[in-house]
Amino acid sequence: MNKLSDKDIELINIAKKAISKNYDKDNFKHTVGSAVRCKSGKVYIGVNVYSVLGACAEMIAIGSAISSGEREFECIVAVRGESGEEILAPCGNCRQLLNDYMPHGDVIINTLEGARMVKVSELLPYAYCVEN
Repeated sequence: MNKLSDKDIELINIAKKAISKNYDKDNFKHTVGSAVRCKSGKVYIGVNVYSVLGACAEMIAIGSAISSGEREFECIVAVRGESGEEILAPCGNCRQLLNDYMPHGDVIINTLEGARMVKVSELLPYAYCVEN
């Protein structure tokens, strides 16, 4: 686990802004925000879309980046709460998504020592992979 750099802290702040602007506590439709930094340096945001088949914020952020032509991802973070005060580890579905789209990327998670960065491969060490 690595400590966070200034640009990693800025990524967290961007995710916090995404959920602060879109938080919907009355309907629980948008409760998680995410920001993904691409290797180009550009950052894309997403918020979860709650429904029976809901889409996580990480998926929306990666989809936004892909829609803009990005294909190489560096780091991602998700936060929860009205002001994004809680950093979330990716759910199982998102761990597989991250393995598919950014297998060599980093994820910011909360640990006992505070926010830290880990490799995607550390979160899902035996991930399903189309190619072996």
